[in-house]
Amino acid sequence: MNTVFSPDPHSMPAPGSFRLLTEAERHASLQQSLAGWKRDEDVWVYGYGSLIWRPEFDFIEKQQALLHGYHRALCLWSRVNRGTPDQPGLVFGLDAGGSCRGVAFRIPATEVPTTMEALWRREMPSGAYLPKWLSCRTENGSITALVFTMNRNTDAYVRGLPTDRLLHIVRNAHGSYGPCVEYVLETARALKQSNIHDKRLQALVGELVASNG
Repeated sequence: MNTVFSPDPHSMPAPGSFRLLTEAERHASLQQSLAGWKRDEDVWVYGYGSLIWRPEFDFIEKQQALLHGYHRALCLWSRVNRGTPDQPGLVFGLDAGGSCRGVAFRIPATEVPTTMEALWRREMPSGAYLPKWLSCRTENGSITALVFTMNRNTDAYVRGLPTDRLLHIVRNAHGSYGPCVEYVLETARALKQSNIHDKRLQALVGELVASNG
Protein backbone atom coordinates (compact mmCIF):
# COMPACT_ATOMS: atom_id res chain seq x y z
CA MET A 1 0.00 0.00 0.00
CA ASN A 2 1.31 3.47 -0.90
CA THR A 3 1.70 5.83 2.02
CA VAL A 4 2.17 9.57 2.17
CA PHE A 5 5.41 10.68 3.78
CA SER A 6 4.01 13.74 5.57
CA PRO A 7 1.04 13.46 7.96
CA ASP A 8 -0.15 16.83 6.68
CA PRO A 9 -0.45 16.74 2.87
CA HIS A 10 -0.68 20.56 2.77
CA SER A 11 2.44 21.34 4.79
CA MET A 12 5.57 22.72 3.19
CA PRO A 13 8.59 20.48 3.73
CA ALA A 14 11.10 21.63 6.31
CA PRO A 15 14.01 23.48 4.63
CA GLY A 16 16.55 21.14 6.20
CA SER A 17 14.85 18.01 4.88
CA PHE A 18 15.85 18.53 1.25
CA ARG A 19 18.58 16.19 0.03
CA LEU A 20 20.03 15.71 -3.43
CA LEU A 21 20.85 12.20 -4.59
CA THR A 22 24.53 11.38 -4.65
CA GLU A 23 26.20 10.63 -7.97
CA ALA A 24 26.24 6.94 -7.01
CA GLU A 25 22.53 6.92 -6.13
CA ARG A 26 21.54 8.65 -9.36
CA HIS A 27 23.74 6.33 -11.42
CA ALA A 28 22.23 3.28 -9.73
CA SER A 29 18.72 4.56 -10.47
CA LEU A 30 19.60 5.07 -14.14
CA GLN A 31 21.18 1.65 -14.46
CA GLN A 32 18.17 0.01 -12.84
CA SER A 33 15.81 1.71 -15.28
CA LEU A 34 17.91 0.72 -18.30
CA ALA A 35 18.51 -2.85 -17.10
CA GLY A 36 16.07 -4.31 -19.64
CA TRP A 37 17.02 -2.04 -22.53
CA LYS A 38 18.52 -3.67 -25.62
CA ARG A 39 21.23 -1.45 -27.06
CA ASP A 40 19.81 -1.54 -30.58
CA GLU A 41 16.35 -0.32 -29.49
CA ASP A 42 15.11 3.25 -29.68
CA VAL A 43 13.58 4.57 -26.47
CA TRP A 44 10.39 6.58 -25.99
CA VAL A 45 10.27 9.23 -23.23
CA TYR A 46 6.91 10.60 -22.07
CA GLY A 47 6.60 14.33 -21.43
CA TYR A 48 3.70 15.92 -19.56
CA GLY A 49 5.19 19.24 -18.35
CA SER A 50 8.37 21.11 -19.18
CA LEU A 51 9.72 18.25 -21.30
CA ILE A 52 7.07 19.19 -23.86
CA TRP A 53 8.37 22.72 -24.33
CA ARG A 54 12.02 22.24 -23.37
CA PRO A 55 13.08 18.63 -23.96
CA GLU A 56 16.80 19.49 -24.17
CA PHE A 57 17.58 16.32 -26.11
CA ASP A 58 17.53 15.25 -29.74
CA PHE A 59 14.69 13.02 -30.91
CA ILE A 60 13.66 11.54 -34.23
CA GLU A 61 9.91 11.47 -33.68
CA LYS A 62 7.27 12.81 -31.34
CA GLN A 63 3.62 11.90 -30.95
CA GLN A 64 0.76 12.88 -28.72
CA ALA A 65 0.31 10.05 -26.22
CA LEU A 66 -2.40 9.06 -23.73
CA LEU A 67 -1.29 7.56 -20.43
CA HIS A 68 -3.81 5.78 -18.21
CA GLY A 69 -3.49 5.49 -14.45
CA TYR A 70 -1.92 8.89 -13.82
CA HIS A 71 -2.93 12.54 -14.11
CA ARG A 72 -0.99 15.79 -14.40
CA ALA A 73 -1.04 17.81 -11.16
CA LEU A 74 0.95 20.49 -9.35
CA CYS A 75 1.84 17.94 -6.71
CA LEU A 76 5.60 18.37 -6.39
CA TRP A 77 7.36 20.92 -4.21
CA SER A 78 10.19 22.49 -6.23
CA ARG A 79 13.09 23.52 -4.01
CA VAL A 80 15.68 24.20 -6.73
CA ASN A 81 14.31 24.83 -10.22
CA ARG A 82 11.19 26.86 -9.43
CA GLY A 83 11.62 27.58 -5.74
CA THR A 84 14.02 27.32 -2.82
CA PRO A 85 14.12 25.16 0.31
CA ASP A 86 12.82 28.18 2.28
CA GLN A 87 10.13 29.12 -0.27
CA PRO A 88 9.28 26.09 -2.43
CA GLY A 89 7.44 26.43 -5.69
CA LEU A 90 5.17 23.87 -7.32
CA VAL A 91 5.80 21.87 -10.48
CA PHE A 92 3.86 19.17 -12.26
CA GLY A 93 4.09 15.52 -11.39
CA LEU A 94 2.15 12.50 -12.54
CA ASP A 95 -0.04 11.55 -9.59
CA ALA A 96 -1.91 8.26 -9.37
CA GLY A 97 -5.41 8.04 -10.84
CA GLY A 98 -7.15 9.16 -14.00
CA SER A 99 -5.35 9.72 -17.27
CA CYS A 100 -3.03 12.22 -18.91
CA ARG A 101 -2.43 13.42 -22.44
CA GLY A 102 1.17 14.31 -23.15
CA VAL A 103 3.87 13.99 -25.80
CA ALA A 104 6.15 11.00 -26.35
CA PHE A 105 9.61 11.52 -27.84
CA ARG A 106 11.55 8.76 -29.61
CA ILE A 107 15.27 8.79 -28.91
CA PRO A 108 17.49 6.85 -31.33
CA ALA A 109 19.28 3.86 -29.82
CA THR A 110 22.73 5.31 -30.47
CA GLU A 111 21.89 8.39 -28.39
CA VAL A 112 20.18 6.62 -25.48
CA PRO A 113 23.16 6.37 -23.05
CA THR A 114 24.16 10.04 -23.40
CA THR A 115 20.60 11.33 -23.46
CA MET A 116 19.53 9.32 -20.43
CA GLU A 117 22.52 10.47 -18.40
CA ALA A 118 21.59 14.11 -19.06
CA LEU A 119 17.89 13.40 -18.50
CA TRP A 120 18.61 11.79 -15.12
CA ARG A 121 20.57 14.85 -14.03
CA ARG A 122 17.60 17.02 -14.94
CA GLU A 123 14.70 14.91 -13.71
CA MET A 124 16.27 12.92 -10.87
CA PRO A 125 18.22 15.34 -8.65
CA SER A 126 16.28 13.92 -5.70
CA GLY A 127 14.03 10.92 -5.12
CA ALA A 128 10.83 12.79 -5.97
CA TYR A 129 10.16 10.80 -9.15
CA LEU A 130 9.80 7.08 -9.74
CA PRO A 131 10.86 6.23 -13.33
CA LYS A 132 8.62 3.54 -14.84
CA TRP A 133 8.16 1.87 -18.22
CA LEU A 134 4.47 2.28 -19.02
CA SER A 135 2.18 1.68 -21.96
CA CYS A 136 0.94 4.80 -23.76
CA ARG A 137 -1.56 5.02 -26.60
CA THR A 138 -0.77 7.02 -29.72
CA GLU A 139 -2.62 7.42 -33.01
CA ASN A 140 -0.25 4.81 -34.44
CA GLY A 141 -0.81 2.27 -31.68
CA SER A 142 0.57 1.50 -28.25
CA ILE A 143 4.15 2.24 -27.24
CA THR A 144 6.12 1.61 -24.07
CA ALA A 145 7.68 4.80 -22.76
CA LEU A 146 9.84 5.87 -19.88
CA VAL A 147 7.61 7.91 -17.55
CA PHE A 148 8.64 9.90 -14.49
CA THR A 149 5.82 9.33 -11.99
CA MET A 150 5.35 11.02 -8.62
CA ASN A 151 6.84 9.32 -5.58
CA ARG A 152 4.13 9.77 -2.94
CA ASN A 153 6.39 8.47 -0.20
CA THR A 154 8.48 11.64 0.01
CA ASP A 155 8.07 15.07 1.57
CA ALA A 156 8.26 16.53 -1.94
CA TYR A 157 4.71 15.28 -2.55
CA VAL A 158 1.78 17.65 -1.95
CA ARG A 159 -1.91 17.16 -2.66
CA GLY A 160 -5.20 18.93 -2.18
CA LEU A 161 -3.91 22.46 -1.69
CA PRO A 162 -6.71 25.03 -1.52
CA THR A 163 -6.80 27.03 -4.75
CA ASP A 164 -5.99 30.35 -3.10
CA ARG A 165 -2.88 28.92 -1.44
CA LEU A 166 -1.78 27.17 -4.63
CA LEU A 167 -2.11 30.44 -6.56
CA HIS A 168 -0.13 32.32 -3.91
CA ILE A 169 2.71 29.80 -4.11
CA VAL A 170 2.82 29.83 -7.92
CA ARG A 171 2.82 33.63 -8.06
CA ASN A 172 5.59 34.11 -5.50
CA ALA A 173 8.06 31.23 -5.83
CA HIS A 174 11.27 31.64 -7.83
CA GLY A 175 14.12 29.21 -8.42
CA SER A 176 17.25 28.69 -10.49
CA TYR A 177 15.20 28.20 -13.68
CA GLY A 178 13.07 31.30 -13.06
CA PRO A 179 9.61 32.13 -11.68
CA CYS A 180 7.16 29.37 -10.87
CA VAL A 181 4.38 31.24 -12.64
CA GLU A 182 6.43 31.24 -15.86
CA TYR A 183 6.73 27.45 -15.66
CA VAL A 184 2.96 27.00 -15.28
CA LEU A 185 2.12 29.40 -18.11
CA GLU A 186 4.73 27.89 -20.46
CA THR A 187 3.38 24.41 -19.81
CA ALA A 188 -0.17 25.56 -20.54
CA ARG A 189 0.99 27.24 -23.75
CA ALA A 190 2.87 24.13 -24.89
CA LEU A 191 -0.15 21.91 -24.26
CA LYS A 192 -2.35 24.24 -26.28
CA GLN A 193 0.16 24.23 -29.16
CA SER A 194 0.13 20.42 -29.04
CA ASN A 195 -3.70 20.39 -29.15
CA ILE A 196 -3.89 18.94 -25.64
CA HIS A 197 -6.74 20.22 -23.49
CA ASP A 198 -6.29 20.20 -19.73
CA LYS A 199 -9.35 21.73 -18.04
CA ARG A 200 -7.82 22.02 -14.59
CA LEU A 201 -4.71 23.73 -15.89
CA GLN A 202 -6.70 26.12 -18.08
CA ALA A 203 -8.83 27.09 -15.09
CA LEU A 204 -5.68 27.76 -13.07
CA VAL A 205 -4.19 29.86 -15.88
CA GLY A 206 -7.42 31.86 -16.02
CA GLU A 207 -7.02 32.67 -12.32
CA LEU A 208 -3.35 33.61 -12.75
CA VAL A 209 -4.02 35.85 -15.74
CA ALA A 210 -7.00 37.50 -14.03
CA SER A 211 -4.94 38.27 -10.94
CA ASN A 212 -2.24 39.92 -13.08
CA GLY A 213 -4.69 41.91 -15.14
